[in-house]
Amino acid sequence: MSRRVAAVHAAAVALGGAAIAGTLARGLQQPGIALAFGMVITVGELVRVRLPGTDHSVGPLGTAGALGYALLGEAGGRATSHGALQVVAVVVTATLLGLAPHLAAERAAGRAFVLDHAVRRVLAAGFAAVCFQPLYSTGTLERWVGTGPYYALWLLAVVLLTALCDAVLAAVLAAGRTGWPYAPLLRDQLRATVGIIPAIVATGAVIALAVAVAGLWALPVFCVPLLLTQFSFRRYAAVRTTYRQTIVSLARATEVAGYTPHGHARRVAALSRAVARELGLGEPELTVLEYAALMHDIGQLSLVDPVAAGATEPLDPAQRRRIALLGGAVVRQTGVPTEVAVVVERQADPYREQPLTARIVRAVNAYEDLVARSGHGTADTSGETEPPDGRDGIAGPLHALERLRLGCARDYDPRVVEALARVVSEGKVP
Repeated sequence: MSRRVAAVHAAAVALGGAAIAGTLARGLQQPGIALAFGMVITVGELVRVRLPGTDHSVGPLGTAGALGYALLGEAGGRATSHGALQVVAVVVTATLLGLAPHLAAERAAGRAFVLDHAVRRVLAAGFAAVCFQPLYSTGTLERWVGTGPYYALWLLAVVLLTALCDAVLAAVLAAGRTGWPYAPLLRDQLRATVGIIPAIVATGAVIALAVAVAGLWALPVFCVPLLLTQFSFRRYAAVRTTYRQTIVSLARATEVAGYTPHGHARRVAALSRAVARELGLGEPELTVLEYAALMHDIGQLSLVDPVAAGATEPLDPAQRRRIALLGGAVVRQTGVPTEVAVVVERQADPYREQPLTARIVRAVNAYEDLVARSGHGTADTSGETEPPDGRDGIAGPLHALERLRLGCARDYDPRVVEALARVVSEGKVP
């Protein structure tokens, strides 16, 4: 855990501890309201969905419930008195209760459970509560904006600003955990924020307004559609998982047929994503890159005899181009985006004519081939084979990178090769 991640987690723990201590000292105000919103947040965490292939998880019900409680000034026409500290205390308690089954399941499976989204939830709820509760309880907000449409606009501004701060916080945590550049991670988070997040956080403001007029009966009215939305996300996640598994199974056809080494496509895909992250590519480009890397060798099924160790770089350019074009034709029949087929088709082109994603796949594929063959002889880009010299087994990756640098005049993008070198040297390989 990096210092940035530790600092953010420490801030959330300190805020949550202070909120719980302050709430216990003061006493729980309006426990019925606190219990109702706490149940909404808990249920939202219980049914939270992680999107496959990404670091994002979706919990619209819990997010809207936490923001609704943070922005609640009245309930059924009567003023509330819970304050900002109680908001944080309820959010912390409800979130931990909802996460308990997930934590137990991950421990039973022997996997680490990352609490970053819970930390963000606490800090975001605290931010929204601090922006609203003190101003409302002192009457300052009423003097500034009154109780009409400007009041609703103030709530909307607070929730949108909270969403923006949450995106910044998510990028900080992701950069701290992975070491990838901060800017593209923030861009991905902002892209996600521009999508469905405004609707979710705006629903939190609407919940606060509805409860102020209709009381706690407004909660199920707004929470049931959010719960259905969350189940729709679960369905989408299942479909996306099945789709990716289909791509992976198709990519294994070359391994089953004996054309490529076992696990080669998966290793190239994982390392390609890491290099792409190092170069600042976003999630849409990463998806295209991963699918192309998984299926980059599919054209080898057209060969009568497999090439040695599945390495296509030593082949003559005409044969490599034929394999690439046939692979692209197969990929176009799978229903993946056209950009995936383009990456596969352009593998035999000079790197200056390739899109960046194709440059990454080609360089990583060549690196993987060189490292895999280092114990038995290393093929260079001219097609000749160098017998083992005793150092390949020890410094295979370094020797492979040296070979790639020698091919930067035509075959490999120097930026990609240097990014690959950083990924390997810094241990960012998944």
